[in-house]
Amino acid sequence: MNESVRTLLWLIPLLPFLAFVTIILFTNQDKKVSAGIEIAAMFLSWLVSWLAVALAIWSPHYFVKHPLILSFPWFPTGTTVFQGGLIVDIPSAAMLIMVPSLITLISIYSLGYMEGDKRYSRFFAYLALFATGMLGLVISDNLLMFFIFWEIMGLCSYLLIGFWFEKKSAYQAGLKAFLTTRVGDVILMAGMVMLFAYSGSLTFRDIFSQANLEHLANIHVMVPIAGSVPLAVVLAILIFWGAIGKSAQFPLHVWLPDAMEGPTPVSALIHAATMVSAGVFLVVRTFPLFYVVAHGDNAALHFVAFIGAFTALFAATIAVAQFDIKRVLAYSTISQLGYMFAALGIGAYYAAIFHLLMHAFFKALLFLASGSVIHGMEHAHHHLLHEGHEEKLWLPFDPNDMRFMGGLLNRMPKTAWTFIAGGLSLSGFPLLFSGFWSKDAILGSAWLTGHSVVFWTLAIAAFFTAFYTTRQICMSFCGQPRTAMAEHVSESPGTMTTPLMIIALVAIGGGWFGIPTAFPGLGLLVHNPFHHFIAPYMTYLGLHVEAEPFLWGPLLVSFTVVLSGIFFGWLLYGWHPMKVGAPDPLEEPLGPLWTLLHNKYWIDEFYNATIIALTIWLARELALFDKVVIDGIVNGVGYLVRLVSRWLRYVFDEIIIEGIVNGMATISNWFGEWTRQIQTGQVQNYLFAIMLTLVVLLGLDLFLI
Repeated sequence: MNESVRTLLWLIPLLPFLAFVTIILFTNQDKKVSAGIEIAAMFLSWLVSWLAVALAIWSPHYFVKHPLILSFPWFPTGTTVFQGGLIVDIPSAAMLIMVPSLITLISIYSLGYMEGDKRYSRFFAYLALFATGMLGLVISDNLLMFFIFWEIMGLCSYLLIGFWFEKKSAYQAGLKAFLTTRVGDVILMAGMVMLFAYSGSLTFRDIFSQANLEHLANIHVMVPIAGSVPLAVVLAILIFWGAIGKSAQFPLHVWLPDAMEGPTPVSALIHAATMVSAGVFLVVRTFPLFYVVAHGDNAALHFVAFIGAFTALFAATIAVAQFDIKRVLAYSTISQLGYMFAALGIGAYYAAIFHLLMHAFFKALLFLASGSVIHGMEHAHHHLLHEGHEEKLWLPFDPNDMRFMGGLLNRMPKTAWTFIAGGLSLSGFPLLFSGFWSKDAILGSAWLTGHSVVFWTLAIAAFFTAFYTTRQICMSFCGQPRTAMAEHVSESPGTMTTPLMIIALVAIGGGWFGIPTAFPGLGLLVHNPFHHFIAPYMTYLGLHVEAEPFLWGPLLVSFTVVLSGIFFGWLLYGWHPMKVGAPDPLEEPLGPLWTLLHNKYWIDEFYNATIIALTIWLARELALFDKVVIDGIVNGVGYLVRLVSRWLRYVFDEIIIEGIVNGMATISNWFGEWTRQIQTGQVQNYLFAIMLTLVVLLGLDLFLI
């Protein structure tokens, strides 16, 4: 059985790639066929993925030492041949639970959302190419293939964010995402080159062998300011910068909110559920490199924990003051990814992976539900225009702005209730939703391991998360409709709402697979199956795998911050719903602080005034340098060459060449003049010359004899 599944591993990324090629070359004129090919390819890839996952679930201990590996020679590296390969082990199996499932459901959702778009087939082709990149990344057995698929996703991110490139904001957002993530990717590549130079391999099993890890940990290099640092720490931090870019962590977080310019399925697929999770998975996959140095002195893990915890709180505060329904979710995504990195930084490996999976489902649910709301608002607007009710559209139309919504619970019940389910899971509503169990696992680990700064930072971020999520729900779905569009909105088609309801089931019940065994009552009932699945691999990495004891402290803190956040959110936005045109209830009491949060701490403006301005100035100066200096040198050399060529032409051509030619002509003329004199026209002279010639020849002949 294992052998049969191993030979099928290449189908996981190949099937969506074949769908991409088929749509681009053959079926792009037929929308239904193109969409059908992409969905069919994803469904088949999902089947193969889950077959491999089933084997891993049945025998997790066996899979630690004997994962499914499909290896092949790739290219020569001088003395050896670099081996490429695919692998399904415990971490990749965990990702295969989520990735193909969500891509398939989001593809089905896109059938309704993208209906009528003039580039409908191209959209599904891009989805297929993205799936190729993400699935290939998940099952790559070496860092080079991982990076290649990583860059394929970067390309797809650029293409899909700027999919509606007629809008200036869309193509600018795509370019911003591409350039910002390239910063992290360049640093990641530098780390890969150094790792290959010192390890002689990029295959994960070779890199993370105990001998190689100790070798990397014992080599020290000089780093400016820091001094002598273990090479493993330097490599880990360089690799982590790639994750900072891809997962939109501070200070490279600025691309993700603007990425909401793309179609909503793109937001759900790439910028909430899968692609941004690739950065977390990179750290999960390379975690032995982070962990090999003694934990107390491990600057790499401290750096990861600091960036994660800071970003979690930083982004959560910004989300409080945004009105765009998708932009709130974008900052929420940045914040929740920070939770995962903070967990990895404190060594909570299991909690990070569990929250990664749960967050992917409930955040995809939130984005898809918000897309359903936007879809409904746009259709209501078009309907009112078609019916000739322009007088009801006096407000500037923005289907994303929550201030123009309200009362959608009755108009779009399926969308509303699934959004509420995702929102409560994101908030970490106690006991009932998956977000509580995954987030509480991180808080509990921080409490238990004594990382008090990380714990309280994440706890405060959890309060803001519950607050802005409740604010979002109340502004969008509660109260009365604030505009004519909200009054006339209708439920989205079944192709959109059915995936919502399926994902909502995981958002509600997925966390039950991770209830701690030590939790009173519930833990004894469920026995934490996900921990049992991950634990053998954690043992292999040398991490703590024992079940954590039940502690009232972090549980009470979690209950308090979440419920208080929900209460204050409802108090400000639910009890007295906002009126259209009215300022936000927090705007006046917070004053300048509200302005700071609403403008996202002016980070974009700071970058525009510093890095981007410096880059533009440098480009202009270099262009001036090119025009004045480089062009001056080139033009000067050209002038000199022309001058020399003119002189050479005069000396060599006019004097020497023409002198030789003219000299030969003069000699020819002189010789012609001389020989012409013997042409007298008298026959007797010619006969005399002939006779004289014969006498001379005969004389010579007799003399020679």
